[in-house]
Amino acid sequence: MSHDQTIPHQRTEDGQKVAAIVVAAGQGLRAGQPLPKQFALWRGKPVLRHSVEALSGAGVAPIVVAIPEGADALVREILAGIKDIQLTTGGASRQESVRLGLEVLAGSAPHLVLIHDAARPILPAAVIDRLTAALGHHDGAIPVLPVVDSLAHAECGDSGETMGAPARREALRRVQTPQAFRFAGILAAHRAWEGPATAGDDAQVAQAGGLEIALVEGDEALHKLTFAADFTPSTPPIRVGTGYDVHRLEAGEELWLCGVKIEHTRGLSGHSDADVAIHALVDALLGAIGAGDIGQHFPPSDPQWKGAASDRFLAHAGKLVGEAGYMLANADVTIICEAPKIGPHRQAMRARLAEILGADIAAISVKATTTEKLGFTGRAEGIAAQAAVSLVRI
Repeated sequence: MSHDQTIPHQRTEDGQKVAAIVVAAGQGLRAGQPLPKQFALWRGKPVLRHSVEALSGAGVAPIVVAIPEGADALVREILAGIKDIQLTTGGASRQESVRLGLEVLAGSAPHLVLIHDAARPILPAAVIDRLTAALGHHDGAIPVLPVVDSLAHAECGDSGETMGAPARREALRRVQTPQAFRFAGILAAHRAWEGPATAGDDAQVAQAGGLEIALVEGDEALHKLTFAADFTPSTPPIRVGTGYDVHRLEAGEELWLCGVKIEHTRGLSGHSDADVAIHALVDALLGAIGAGDIGQHFPPSDPQWKGAASDRFLAHAGKLVGEAGYMLANADVTIICEAPKIGPHRQAMRARLAEILGADIAAISVKATTTEKLGFTGRAEGIAAQAAVSLVRI
């Protein structure tokens, strides 16, 4: 969606206008980034832009962004092209930054306001809808998730922490943002706050001001980026690789296919045992994890691989797959030749490949085809093989 286009402003069913404050004034030191985490790149864009785009894309406007002192030029560059943005310098605490943002909005007096942490870049539109719907009957609403792990109080002593009394997780919730409020009520609650501005979130300020806060269903996607690991690119859950190889048929050579020796008038010629099917499979596995090809790991110029059994190559590729954090989901090998017939050996080939890779035989497919007498395989000059694999993250 282009943010130069006109987007209808978010309104509730009864036409109440929804504005937002995005808190982006912190330092984010725990994230280990070279600049505050809200300005760091995440999935190709600064974190702050993800958050503001989500609100703007839902029609929320205006959006006030509380930023560190002196960051105006950087933030305007990050948010270029997004309309209805206002910047304000944040305070010494999150609570102060929110109050300053509310004062900026006081002039436009929206009916409702969403207060969101910039460090939560994924904001499903359904969460916004649930929050604004809840404000039809409550002063405020916050997205929450259940606690699924067992909890216990920690008791600190001279020997370190020990387990104290258990906590009832059934009565606890994980609180997320954005938090939604009727604007007049949350502004009054912030203005009336007494003491240090150290409230953990705006729901605490609202509750201290006598407002009733509804709990609505949050979303795991609203995860808050906090630590350096949150900015480490995660490995994809599935990876795919393909391989292809060809070897010449010659008299006096042994014929090895998929780790199985087959009696035939000719065998495949190569530096190793020339198992063309295993070579294609090795390339598929290496390609899936971005580890080059078989020639890089076992160069034909190296005399130690002369006549070597190709099962060593396949075992090595399987080991690299495991070290990369993956396991084989399935492998599909196609052998292309006029002769010999592959069918009688198919099950033995599947079993041998599964044995070498430590996989279930059900994950291994071996099949064959001809080229209808066309090309070098059709003239029985050689055998070709292709392989495809899929890997799943362990």
